[in-house]
Amino acid sequence: MDKTAEVVNTQVQSMCSEVFEIGLFKPNPDNSLTEPEMFLRTWDKASLFRSISWLRFQNMNGRNIFIRPKGEHQMTLIDDLNADSVRALRAGGFSPALVVQTSPGNFQAWLNHGTVLPKDLSTAVSRTLAEKFGGDTGAADWRHFGRLSGFSNRKEKYRQGNGLFPFVRLIEASQIVYPKAPEFVGEVRERLERERAAAEARSQRIHQNGARANLNLKTIDDFRNNPTYSGDGNRIDLAFAVYALSHGIQEADIRTAIATRNLGHKGNEKRQEEYVNRTIQKAIETASRKRVER
Repeated sequence: MDKTAEVVNTQVQSMCSEVFEIGLFKPNPDNSLTEPEMFLRTWDKASLFRSISWLRFQNMNGRNIFIRPKGEHQMTLIDDLNADSVRALRAGGFSPALVVQTSPGNFQAWLNHGTVLPKDLSTAVSRTLAEKFGGDTGAADWRHFGRLSGFSNRKEKYRQGNGLFPFVRLIEASQIVYPKAPEFVGEVRERLERERAAAEARSQRIHQNGARANLNLKTIDDFRNNPTYSGDGNRIDLAFAVYALSHGIQEADIRTAIATRNLGHKGNEKRQEEYVNRTIQKAIETASRKRVER
């Protein structure tokens, strides 16, 4: 078994899944007029190992190689960590099952919860861990891709003086369940349940007090026309989201309202969705703090 196959085998064994989604992302296509390209493949372990030579070829031609478990799973990826953050994970009872160095001084850690988490809980756990240990909250959701070891990181900013790119290195791998898993997942689950109960209570209050149309609630356009925000779209979206959540407006309606402005400057559809997710999450936290302060 060659070195690439060896580290790929070690990594996938530590990710506690039989089927994976492999993403091959090319940020700078040969035709500069086209959007960045992503090839997606769904493979079991045997298919993945048979395809290593093809993945090498694609990597040499500018594609970054990513991996995630297929469907709901028991792992959480924390992206964009430094060495101190990885040490803090271990010291805090959150020892990773897998650590991958994606570029010099930058790491991804996969935590094994020991049980498959539903999507909403998995996303909440991911966001909480990213906030707790200084990871990338924009990459914190239940199905985010991590890098596959043994291939080069083709981000242009990492191009070396000789024209080559650094390899993604496997630092450690096991199937260990971190010590605080039951306690931590339980805490996040309870918080989600409280948030759902609060949202349901707000919804019931709306129905009890009459149709929402008769409550004269502000719309997002009221915030956009308010000179207080000086036309700052991010501030407007957050202020509206906090107001709407506090007045029992459903999260789906808030998302729809935010998306009525052109979010193209945020990037592709995925980046736009991540922006809306961050705004909603920050609004939930802000609204919760205000309730506590009252």
